[in-house]
Amino acid sequence: MNKITMKTSRRRALELGLAAAFVAPAIVPAGLVRAQAWPSGPINWLNPFAAGGGVDVFGRPLAAQVGDQIGQNIVVDNKGGAGGTVGASQAAKMKPDGSGFFLGAVHHTIAPSIYKNLDYDLEKAFEPITMIALVPQVISINPQRIPAKNYAEFYEYLKANPAKVNYASPGAGTAHHLAGELYKLEAKVQITHVPYRGAGPAMQDLLAGNVEMMFDGMGTSAQQIRGGKLLGLAVATPQRLPEFPDIPTGAEVGVPNWIVSTWYGLWAIKGTPKAIVDRMYDECVKAMKTEKLKAIWKDQVALMGGETPDAFAKRIHSEIEKWAKVVATAGVKID
Repeated sequence: MNKITMKTSRRRALELGLAAAFVAPAIVPAGLVRAQAWPSGPINWLNPFAAGGGVDVFGRPLAAQVGDQIGQNIVVDNKGGAGGTVGASQAAKMKPDGSGFFLGAVHHTIAPSIYKNLDYDLEKAFEPITMIALVPQVISINPQRIPAKNYAEFYEYLKANPAKVNYASPGAGTAHHLAGELYKLEAKVQITHVPYRGAGPAMQDLLAGNVEMMFDGMGTSAQQIRGGKLLGLAVATPQRLPEFPDIPTGAEVGVPNWIVSTWYGLWAIKGTPKAIVDRMYDECVKAMKTEKLKAIWKDQVALMGGETPDAFAKRIHSEIEKWAKVVATAGVKID
């Protein structure tokens, strides 16, 4: 090889090396790089209700288990107010980098029909990950405030005292509130709604006797019913619950169309890399298969979640349409 050929070969090799140096980094998408590095620090799951409610009952043990699996601390941050819409609004503004997620509930599919000036759109602001639990509703009363030992006596008391019985809810526009409004329509009774800033505070006042009753998810009422502090009168399910075989269904007590379940779910912020959404979904499903979480769900009389992001998205859209019809029929308005 002569000198001219050698110089040409060296120059060509140098040009190819420089070209590779500039081209190689561009073939790895930025989103994939972020996903590969995730999680790089603590993660926040924003719970838009006060501490002690159903979202906490399922969200906190799930967060703890997922945190152990991924090797990062997951903090559940409670931001209650306005039926969960205050916290949802804050969550919608979080960075879509996998550091923040939204713990919501069926209540957020009702909110669009109740609150006309929401500054977020549930389906546009968040990326569904999975439903984590589904809990049947039950009529729970404080037996110290209502002199009834069964549903028939309770119903007679409501008829004899129109609008004098107060029922608590985690907030206006929540599934608990709508369950009460639907019951009023079906049973043709007058009861008064008292909204709180979450299921926890509502339950505390019910136990204290400051309100007489609550249309509650079994997630927060089960233990109180078992302990005798509350009396469960009817469940909003097609069949009786195996865990509470003595509590009749709505159909059995004369309100067959009173069927309501409270579900809880996890969302990512819209724009979060798909790889992170998929990883969080996989970790949640893995966590829900542990015996520890299975025991908690069973104790709370809840069905285990785990449906795919696509299936959860379809559930959300369907529930938004369903509750819009209930709100319109009942004429529910926020004062």
